[in-house]
Amino acid sequence: MMNVGVIGYSGNKELEPVKSLKKICIEVGKVIAKNNWIMYNGGRDGIMDLVSEGAKKNGGKVIGVMPWEENGNEYLDLEIKTGLDFSMRSFVLLKSVDAVVSIGGEIGTALELVGAYAYKKPLILLKGTGGWTEIAEKILIDGKYLDNRKMIEVKVAKDLNEMEALLKEIEGELSD
Repeated sequence: MMNVGVIGYSGNKELEPVKSLKKICIEVGKVIAKNNWIMYNGGRDGIMDLVSEGAKKNGGKVIGVMPWEENGNEYLDLEIKTGLDFSMRSFVLLKSVDAVVSIGGEIGTALELVGAYAYKKPLILLKGTGGWTEIAEKILIDGKYLDNRKMIEVKVAKDLNEMEALLKEIEGELSD
């Protein structure tokens, strides 16, 4: 069973930029659930809440890796209260997953993108979601790498079908 991390914007899901990503976030959660993958995310608000909702309402399992001793959103099956700040808890999340999907995001997401790359975690940028996900796509070296060491190829999914296909490809590679 594959563990998929989802990273991206935090904040009120009724305000932009999260509000306009509601449908795609719910669908990302649904895709993860229907493939029997376990979702990990930061467990809080924003896209974390929306992807958790999509997974949970479709029979999926959701684990929130929480900063400090915070309580997570209502859709989590398990909260891991790390006692760590926002940045440090992100590394716990990244070490726990087999692949990462990025949706928009601010500086915390940028940290997670770089962390995933440094840990050589397969990383999928969901095109059209804004924030650091879009910025990262623009700065890829040879359209594939975050630095000249070329440690792992970063993938860009133009839509949910492509994201799902890339995750299935990663799952296949893990089982080889």
